[in-house]
Formats: sequence, structure tokens, C-alpha cells
Amino acid sequence: MPILGLRAWFPTTEAGEFNYGPNGARGSQIFFYQAIEPGPRSRHGAGLRHLSFMVSSRASVREAHDWAGADGAEVIHEPREFPEYGDHYATYFLDPHGFMLEVVCHSAEET
Repeated sequence: MPILGLRAWFPTTEAGEFNYGPNGARGSQIFFYQAIEPGPRSRHGAGLRHLSFMVSSRASVREAHDWAGADGAEVIHEPREFPEYGDHYATYFLDPHGFMLEVVCHSAEET
């Protein structure tokens, strides 16, 4: 996810574990592990379902959308305003593992 300033720090393991962290810097990372107990993962089931990344401009939201589409991601919502969430301009797409990712800006359109 270089468009968000993140990269995978380790290759996805044979067991399906993967992570994302800051690209070119130290900082917080998020790790994902396969469930040990049986049962199919569903983006509508229990567990992590949605990650949101805040960006500083609506142009960055559109750029992330274009990047996700070019990378073959399934786009859930094209960039648009979501007034039900307040000042919220976002795009939503699924990553290669089926997690819903959101790129959001809470600022007005640049002039």
C-alpha cells in the first residue's frame, strides 16, 4: 500500500501471516494472522473487518482509488462524500486478503 505510505515489512508466510508498516520509517505496524480454529474468514463475520487510513486531501483519496483499481482490487465504493458520517470523503476497496480498506479525508475540496 505505498499510496498510503505503507509497505509489507515481511513477505506473506506460508501460513498466510502478513503485515503493513511505515514505508521508509519506523513506526506502528499491523500484523494479520490466520485463525487457528476452523471456520471460513468472512469480511462480514467476527474479527477484523475494516481498516481506515486518513489522508490530508481529497486528491489523495482519488489517487488511492486509482491505485487500488489499477492493482486489481475490488472497489466497494468509488470516491464520494458520505454525509451520514459527517465531513467524510472516502473510497473503500478490498485488499488481496479480503479486508475492507478505507481511505478518507475530512477536509473540503481543494480550490
